[in-house]
Parts: sequence; structure tokens; C-alpha cells
Amino acid sequence: MPLLDPPLTPPPKIKLSRLRDIGWSKWDPIGLLADGQKWDDEDCQPFADEYDSYLLQAAGQLRRGATEEEEVNYLVDIEANYMGLGPARGATARAKEVVAAIQADEELWTFQK
Repeated sequence: MPLLDPPLTPPPKIKLSRLRDIGWSKWDPIGLLADGQKWDDEDCQPFADEYDSYLLQAAGQLRRGATEEEEVNYLVDIEANYMGLGPARGATARAKEVVAAIQADEELWTFQK
């Protein structure tokens, strides 16, 4: 059996706390946080991971070359159909803010050396 070459560089890892900062500040479609609350407040810990899978999917897809439009549509679809909230006022604007913030955050991904 031939030996496989190791990858040239390990894949980057995402800083989940930064992704949550983006997601909770710009996209809380269910409205779990009260005014002035943050996802990492002690009383919010039971649901701090509520949006992780969606945000990780969007961030990963953007990293792999998906377009802004594709990921905006993904987040709007999650909100409207998967969460069952239907078409919501401002959904597209919220999703655009999330996607723009993910793309702009230069410290979101860490690279092993």
C-alpha cells in the first residue's frame, strides 16, 4: 500500500467565540437575547450554541469559495424555513451583515504553524 503524503498545511480552525460574537450581535432570529445581553453571559449559557451549526456552515462555505449571495440566501432560508419563522422583515439585511462580518474578520480563522 503506498504511503500518503501528509497535507502541506493543516486546515485552519475557527475561533468559535468570535463567530458567536458576530452571529449573536447581528443575527438572533429567534430573539433569545434580551437588550443588553450577550451570548456569553452566565444566564445565556444554556443556549449559547443555538446558532453554531448555521454560522459554522456559512463561515466554512465562504472560506471554500461560496459567494456572499449564496450564504445570505442560506441564512435567510434557515430562518424562514428551517426555524419556521417564515419571511421576516429584515432577514436579508441581517444575513448580509453576518456574511460581511465573517468575511471582514481577519482573526476568525487560526492557522497552526
